[in-house]
Amino acid sequence: MIESVLFWISALVAIVFGALVFRVDSMARATYALALSFIAVGVAVLTLRQDFIGVITILMMIMEMAIMAVFMVSYMGMNPALMPMDMTHAKRPAAVVAGTVFVLLGAAVLLIPWPVVDSRTPENLTEQLGEALMGSKMLVMLTVSPILFATIVAAVVIALPRGRYDRYGEKLRDAPTDPEPGGVGR
Repeated sequence: MIESVLFWISALVAIVFGALVFRVDSMARATYALALSFIAVGVAVLTLRQDFIGVITILMMIMEMAIMAVFMVSYMGMNPALMPMDMTHAKRPAAVVAGTVFVLLGAAVLLIPWPVVDSRTPENLTEQLGEALMGSKMLVMLTVSPILFATIVAAVVIALPRGRYDRYGEKLRDAPTDPEPGGVGR
């Protein structure tokens, strides 16, 4: 019973925050709304007892939104919280397409017969799911992840206009031992 209630609450949260992505007036707010929407989707998947997919969805969306925020700040040179924006383009055609897709998916949910679920849990479910999702590409994914992280860190470092100690200029050798003015190092 509690899983059903949590499923419907997380589904409603996902829909509300998904709609807010197109209603807010800054890129940062849209990013947070999208992250919360996908986290709610991950929670809904967790209530369906698909633990691996639910947790991966939540973790991927948190990292994706963090990466998006870093790149917005570093490459677009803006404060995403203050930049006004409009996320809606071609409003009428988009509304028609969205309404049509909603009706078609709703009809599919109601009209297509659902398969009968086998209640027996197979052994090594997580391993089987990982093999089904990644197959022979698991080693590649494990290798690409730290490389992607290193690329993000390098992009941020390269995008910085100056270094930490550039404020001392040519007098870097004469700088106080406390690296931060007003710090506690004295």
